[in-house]
Amino acid sequence: MAWKQIRERINLYLFNNKERTLGLFKFLNIGVTLVAIGTLVWMYGFNVNEQQEKFAYVIIKSSFIFYVVHYLTRVVYDFNPIQFIRRTWFEALMTLLLIVEGISYSITGGLLIGKALENSGVSGFSDFSTAFIQVYFLVVVVVEFVRSSELLPRIRLNPAVIFVLSFVFIILGGTGLLMLPEMTVAGHLPIIDALFTSTSATCVTGLLTIDPNALTFKGHFVVLCLIKIGGLNIIAFGGFLALAGKFGVGVRQHQMIQGFVNKENMLSASGMLGKVILWTTSIELLGAIMIYHFWDPDIRWTSAGDRIFYSVFHSISAFNNAGISLFTDGLYNEMVRYNYLVHWVIMLLIFVGGLGILAIFDLFDPSRLRQRLRNPWKQISFSTKIALYVSLWLVAAGALLIYFFERNNTLAGHSTFGQITGAFFQSVTPRTAGYNTIDFSILSTPTVLLLVALMYIGASSTSTGGGIKTSSLAIIWADVKATMRGKPTTVLYKRTINQTLKSSAYSIAIIYVVMNFLGALLLSISETAILATPGRSVMDLVFEQISAFSTVGLSTGITAALSEAGKAIVIGSMFVGRVGTFTIAFALAGKFVHEKFRYPDGETLVG
Repeated sequence: MAWKQIRERINLYLFNNKERTLGLFKFLNIGVTLVAIGTLVWMYGFNVNEQQEKFAYVIIKSSFIFYVVHYLTRVVYDFNPIQFIRRTWFEALMTLLLIVEGISYSITGGLLIGKALENSGVSGFSDFSTAFIQVYFLVVVVVEFVRSSELLPRIRLNPAVIFVLSFVFIILGGTGLLMLPEMTVAGHLPIIDALFTSTSATCVTGLLTIDPNALTFKGHFVVLCLIKIGGLNIIAFGGFLALAGKFGVGVRQHQMIQGFVNKENMLSASGMLGKVILWTTSIELLGAIMIYHFWDPDIRWTSAGDRIFYSVFHSISAFNNAGISLFTDGLYNEMVRYNYLVHWVIMLLIFVGGLGILAIFDLFDPSRLRQRLRNPWKQISFSTKIALYVSLWLVAAGALLIYFFERNNTLAGHSTFGQITGAFFQSVTPRTAGYNTIDFSILSTPTVLLLVALMYIGASSTSTGGGIKTSSLAIIWADVKATMRGKPTTVLYKRTINQTLKSSAYSIAIIYVVMNFLGALLLSISETAILATPGRSVMDLVFEQISAFSTVGLSTGITAALSEAGKAIVIGSMFVGRVGTFTIAFALAGKFVHEKFRYPDGETLVG
């Protein structure tokens, strides 16, 4: 029998069994992944003995074998295996890693990559890789389920509801993990503090009611994962909706989605999410390498792995504008207070992260850079101009004022270079991330008011920062100038701003004022003990509220002293500030009702 005939018979056999076999694997995949994830939670979240740990490893290894068999089966059943591997290159890489490590374990009794890194002083890689691979395959299972499910096309959920629920599930999952015995040094974290920490990390805020050192390495790792997932969630949600017309996303609902991802990118770039992950991870990795080399030589690390983890943690936290530090008192800690080079790297990461992912693509994407070099008349996009230019103006003006206000106060103990660094650092972080290198409890009143203004403005659109955004500020400022000059149209960077954009900008600004007023009012009712403390005033509560609602994370030092009611209020502020007031309004509003009539114009005096 000729080879072609044999191949044809094999293909016919495979085709006849393809649907049944792959369907069985998909069904088993869900169960295997859930069991493996549950085993990981049990093994790393509780104090297990040696025999229980061995049993857990058997389950995890079995799940790895299943993943390898499942992927290879999909390769065999595909009529173009090479193209399939190219399409699923990352999954193929994960499968290859599992095969290599499996062979290594069978021959040497240890993991090849893990041993190599541990010999270099990096410990704990095996645990990290195991958790990463399981989470990755959990994502693969969810994606496959969404693509193949016949139930999901029948579900007509408001996109904003999906977005809000995604944050709720992440926060609750993080809360449950942080409450496990092995996550904290004391072996137990109260539910309100676990919820507060999980919300702060997921909403990339940075406020903490506990000392970071109260968490173990496992707890730090969970917080790091929450920061990364929370930082990606907005853009991931936009990319998900672009692929999910089956959820019933209407044309009208795309106006809300444009707040997450620019329209032309969302509708044309099917690989948007992968591009986002690649770019953000690359920037974070570059930042981690720089921080690793710039740590003060006087810092005594317990191991090279400890130094690497601190570098990675602070790089991810800075780029995602989370502002969470593993040092007690943050970057004001004596070990890093004068580590100016690290401050500049973190400053740069915060600034770039605060520009927004679309602005980053526009500024640094190689294809766009080549286009601008070949065609000098081509410029960066209108939204990128707003994000970049307004951010630069705010940083420069803020740094100048902070230097003037604080040079004889909180900056007095630094060198001239240190004072300049501190002024710029405190100008960058209030709009996005809650890092501080000076003592915020003794700031002068003008500086406090300036920081409140910067926190209110916030970062740029499609970034992980909060606030009314630089776009709202720019549009309002341009409209105010046009009104003062008596011009009929509002122009910004040689573009006319339509009425819809102006209304949105003013609405966001007003909503932020109202929401922060309500939050501060509630805190003034619940935090009478703080107000009774000498040296404290209602300004501390206002600062805390705006910091939470704008997902900044700066504090005058009252976070840990908040009552349970106060913590609940701040948790609500962080959550609403992160998902956005308009998003929640959209989620609760239901269907749009179009009125096909117009009332007469109203005339009244203004001002």
